[in-house]
Amino acid sequence: MSKNEEQRIVITGIGLTAPNGNSLAEFRASLLAGKSGVRDYEIRYFGKTYAGICEYDALRYQKRKEVRTGTRAGSIGVYCAHEALADAGLEVGREFAADRIGVYLGITEHGNVETEEQIYEISKYNYQVSYWSHYHNPRTVANSPAGAVTVNLGITGPHYCLGGACAAGNLGLVTGAQQILLGEVDMALAGGVSESPNTFGIFAAFKAENSLAHDAPSAVAASRPFDKKRNGIVISEGGAVYVLERLDHALARGAKIYGELLGHCCNSDATDMALPNAERQAQCIRRALERAHLSASEVDIVNTHATGTTLGDLRESEAVRAVFGEGCPRTHVNNTKGFIGIAMGAAASLELAGNLPSFEDGVVHPCLNVDELDEQCAIPGLVLGQPCRTEGVDVILNNSFGMYGINCVLIVGKYHR
Repeated sequence: MSKNEEQRIVITGIGLTAPNGNSLAEFRASLLAGKSGVRDYEIRYFGKTYAGICEYDALRYQKRKEVRTGTRAGSIGVYCAHEALADAGLEVGREFAADRIGVYLGITEHGNVETEEQIYEISKYNYQVSYWSHYHNPRTVANSPAGAVTVNLGITGPHYCLGGACAAGNLGLVTGAQQILLGEVDMALAGGVSESPNTFGIFAAFKAENSLAHDAPSAVAASRPFDKKRNGIVISEGGAVYVLERLDHALARGAKIYGELLGHCCNSDATDMALPNAERQAQCIRRALERAHLSASEVDIVNTHATGTTLGDLRESEAVRAVFGEGCPRTHVNNTKGFIGIAMGAAASLELAGNLPSFEDGVVHPCLNVDELDEQCAIPGLVLGQPCRTEGVDVILNNSFGMYGINCVLIVGKYHR
């Protein structure tokens, strides 16, 4: 079934910050060079651990007061949105009216950092709540990161955040595309953001679940999805925001097109709040392929969610093998969290961004830190050690799965007229 140009949604701009790069070019170069962004990290009450921390210029698009009174997630969103617009050659109110632009950002959680910080601050004053910041409410509302983007850029169209655990980055992109197709907006700033390393509670919780990476020989070796010695996740921050628009708009203004959204699926495991369900994950992948009118054998890259937890990696490997295990000689499989850890709400959008340049150069970045592959995670086409040069990449499938069994798979294709 063919679509006309008004039904086709394309990516025309990308802005990001990751623990190993503050632009798509930097991020991609790090993935091809095997450069990790994970470092030693210490946070109050919890102590020493590992984390992926970004080093973007927060004052490039915000004043010091705006950074101080806002949130880290909002700051990341503002930075990425500006970078995405610049990359697309757009200005708010010029090509698209301010009220015809929407902002849709995926988040895993929001407000924990700010609430922990306020409790710590009033502890210095014997917990007198009169010292509680009046900025706390706007900081902690669920739409805060997306709202910060609209205020900073003067966007008067709709904005909200998608609470989708670690599938949220894909959900942000799916929602942006849907809102364009529904006619609610003409252009969307969509993706995901995360400020998670700034809350000690998330480290304590994953440690309590025995799911936090520990006792690594070095920080850069801590995140090791699919490796036999993996022992948990590395928590990271970051963000990736995309400019989405209809193909007819993009062609009319001569925009660079990174890729076209071909299909997606979101479903639920409905079995456990934390343990993944391989059958439901495989179902999600298959339905995304059906909606994109593709067979599994036509997919060139599968970016696995691959968090580095023992059971999570096993279940996803089972799901991927069920779909791509036979008859898919052109399919290459990789993952990104070995480089940057798990960027929570930003994970899916960052990982997709890291693979998009493959449409141009035909190179698939490898998995990192798989020194000894767990045999139960062996998947045909898994790229280990070094980048893999292919005869060409036309289709990328991006897996993202989260707590309470939320699954979201997004398929992006190389643009062909």
